Amino acid sequence: MKKIVLTGGGTAGHIYPALAVRERLSRETEVHFVGGNGMEKDILKNEKDISFHQIRTVKLERKLTPKNLLIPFKLILAIHDAKKLLKEIKPDIIFSKGGFVSVPTVIAGKKLGVPIVSHESDLSMGLANKIILKKCDIMCTSFEETAKVDKKCVYTGQPIRKKVFRGDKSKIQSQGNFDSSLPNLLVIGGSLGAKFINEKVWGNIDKLTQEFNVVHITGKQAKEKHSHKNYLQISYAENIGDFFAWSDIVLSRAGAGAINEFVALRKPALLIPLSKKCSRGDQIENAKLYDKKGLADILEEEDFDNVLFMIKLKNLLKNAKNYIKNMEKMQSFDASEKIVKILENTAQKNIQK
Repeated sequence: MKKIVLTGGGTAGHIYPALAVRERLSRETEVHFVGGNGMEKDILKNEKDISFHQIRTVKLERKLTPKNLLIPFKLILAIHDAKKLLKEIKPDIIFSKGGFVSVPTVIAGKKLGVPIVSHESDLSMGLANKIILKKCDIMCTSFEETAKVDKKCVYTGQPIRKKVFRGDKSKIQSQGNFDSSLPNLLVIGGSLGAKFINEKVWGNIDKLTQEFNVVHITGKQAKEKHSHKNYLQISYAENIGDFFAWSDIVLSRAGAGAINEFVALRKPALLIPLSKKCSRGDQIENAKLYDKKGLADILEEEDFDNVLFMIKLKNLLKNAKNYIKNMEKMQSFDASEKIVKILENTAQKNIQK
């Protein structure tokens, strides 16, 4: 495997797992990343040994809009872009992290006979990966339950970057006006932020900071700025491993990439999944499964109550040892090396055809 194309984007959940796989590749491997004009473009600027290529992308709007009528035409153009690019690169294999950004590259790769391995982080597949499943050779999954969907699926776990495990909590402790006698609560809304969680944290900031030191990662789109004792607000964390090392418990959305990192790092979490009003319900499925397995607690948006919110956070801390014990029973969630072996074997089989 001399050349590989990674593809995905839109959110960090479609980018960082691909970079985790890249970390385990031989340094002699020529690595290309095909994405759109989203977060991947900014993140890949800092990756000197990866060549980034931007193509046109297609996204289905989850509402009735005339824009969706243009999707077939935009997809044809995007596939043309990807096909032209792949002919120039001549990759031995494509690794897709899913999402709408990756669909044109996967379809183009299939047309050109390039072997394709993909990865699904969520419990249930999104529309993009349902399309990709028909085109790929193997679909790796983060959840054992997902691998039962199709014979192409293989349970591997979640690829996680090395730096996530190598945090230094002192780097965070020195940034805020914290009370060393209080436990540490990390609030994460996902790479794009979570307006609902941000508003609930700010609405309860006095009570929260009486019980916890709070680091609040709001997302770059958040406009409000708050200053408070025992509270530190930042928009985005490049060094997320430092924040994880600092935290005792976590308040978060229930994106699969994030919650699998919590388990790998043994961090008890209260999950507030994205509502079905603005999603396909994948985060609710993720959160309910983790709640059932005793790996996290859940509070859905529709059930949110300020008193219940504080009770659940306190109980999470009180029962932290039980959550950690359940996490320790799980197998390692870093699937990067497993996926690299699958990539190497799949590429080799294609050469031998």
